[in-house]
Formats: sequence, structure tokens, C-alpha cells
Amino acid sequence: MAKPQPNIIAIDGPAASGKSTLGRRLADSLGYLFFDTGVMYRAVTLLALQRGIDIRDEAAVTALAEVTTIDVLPASKFDGRAYDVIVEGKDVTWEIRSHEVDANVSIVSAYRNVRRAMSEQQRRIGQRGRVVMVGRDIGTVVLPEADLKIYLDASAEERAHRRHDEIEARGEAANYDDVLTKVIERDRIDSTRDVAPLKVAPDAVIIDSDRMDADEVFERARKLCE
Repeated sequence: MAKPQPNIIAIDGPAASGKSTLGRRLADSLGYLFFDTGVMYRAVTLLALQRGIDIRDEAAVTALAEVTTIDVLPASKFDGRAYDVIVEGKDVTWEIRSHEVDANVSIVSAYRNVRRAMSEQQRRIGQRGRVVMVGRDIGTVVLPEADLKIYLDASAEERAHRRHDEIEARGEAANYDDVLTKVIERDRIDSTRDVAPLKVAPDAVIIDSDRMDADEVFERARKLCE
């Protein structure tokens, strides 16, 4: 008897490993919600900036995170978005992509109790089912009961090349060595933080994408769903 299609799919992995690309394609193919959990930290960062809260004031940012309701829903507009990000009833899907949020979100996402508050909200959304959740601690912390766990990996050098090419494709200048340094530093922060460090869940399927293109990675993941 065939096994049922996984209801909750968790995709974890380091920065620039291609998690979001894979997650969105997989969710589209299954008719599921694509949920990149990083948007929650962006939402808290945006709200803190809008309210004039010092991003480096951990207590103040944590207090904000603990009382802010964030939701992620299927896309309501055909403007390129993969989903709607709603904060206190307001659509902030594109606002959370600002350069100012980019510059501050890594600080916010490192706070212990902000992560705890966001994990609770991520779990609430994930438990609705029919979801592909992407992050760094989904299979290990947020939804350890996920039906399918994928850990998408690639070398720091490969990920830096991808990020470098993405930046240049947007018409912006980029130095590969600088990008590589940032990727390695992000790996260090993600894997050594006290709360929910980046690691492979014991029952996760590891996909090393160093010698695979996006289509090959997708086909490998799609077969796992079957």
C-alpha cells in the first residue's frame, strides 16, 4: 500500500543553499503553502524600526515579538509574491524586503526569546498542514514531527558563488571574496548560537546540491514526496 503524501514538509539548511527556491517549487507542485520562516524575523525587525525601537535592545525587541501576531497565508495578489505576510492585520509582504530590514534582521533573529516567540507562531501555522516550511530549525525545533525532513546543503564556496551571481543579476556590484566571508560568518553564527542552532535532524534526508542544478534538486525532493 502506497504511503500518503507528506502533509508537513520541513526544509532546513545553511544560508544560500537554495532552500527557498526548492521550497517554493515543491509547494507549488503539491498545491501547498510555501512558508519561509525567515519572514517572521523580518516582520519583527520592520515593526521595531517603524516604532523607533533600538534593534540592539534585546529586551525591547523581545517584548515586541511576544505580543505581535504574525501570519503567513497563500498569496492574495499576482505581483510576484509567494505568500502574504500579515502583521497585526496589515499586509507587509514587500515592506519586509527593504534594505533597512536586510541590515538589521540578523541581529533580531539571534535573540533567544525572539526565536522562542517566533517558533510558537511558526508551529501554529505549520500545524495547519499542507505546508512546506523552510528555515534553519524546522525539523529539529519547530516541527520535529514533520512527515518529511530535508536538509539542503552545499559548500560555502558554492553558496557564495550563487549569492554573488544573484547580486550581480540584480545589477549590483559584488566581490566574491567578500560574499564568501559573509557566508562563512553566517554559518558560524547559525551553528553556534545557544538557541536552536543549525544542525541536521536525525531523520532528515540530506541533499548535497554542490553538483546539482535547481531542477535536479527539485526532482530529488519531489521523489521523496512520492
